[in-house]
Amino acid sequence: MKMNLFKKIILFTALILSVTSCGLDDTEPYNLKYIHIMMDEVSSTNVSAKAKVVGVYNVYLSSEAFTESVEVSYKIEVGDGLKEGVDFNMITTGDKLVFLPGVFEMPIRIQWLPNINLDPEKNNTLKIVLLSNNRGYSIGLPGPDHNQSSFTIIKKIQ
Repeated sequence: MKMNLFKKIILFTALILSVTSCGLDDTEPYNLKYIHIMMDEVSSTNVSAKAKVVGVYNVYLSSEAFTESVEVSYKIEVGDGLKEGVDFNMITTGDKLVFLPGVFEMPIRIQWLPNINLDPEKNNTLKIVLLSNNRGYSIGLPGPDHNQSSFTIIKKIQ
């Protein structure tokens, strides 16, 4: 008698689970594809005018697994207070990053050079601006503002 009750409970549980799981395949997965740049969840950072460091600024690809490369175009906007070779050197050259299949993060590297003679009245920023890509993915975070489509580095006298 107890065995018969046990079988009924198992059968009833299996029936309930199968009925409640019907339709789970009908939901659409969250699958927005976008490319963004950030550091510690924000779109800007500071670097000291005394610093002699290599900054690594990662560009991220948010997507399901893909089989073809994604090429991202970007540009570097340098404020009138900074000069390449004096304040910084670009280690990552060119204006494109290529995400190979299985790669979801690519760095842009900048070597910062010490220069305490910065003019505080000038624009001492370097901005990395993501422009486009060959797959039609959104640039920046989803939403009307497209946050994290650019990243600003401010060189400051400390």
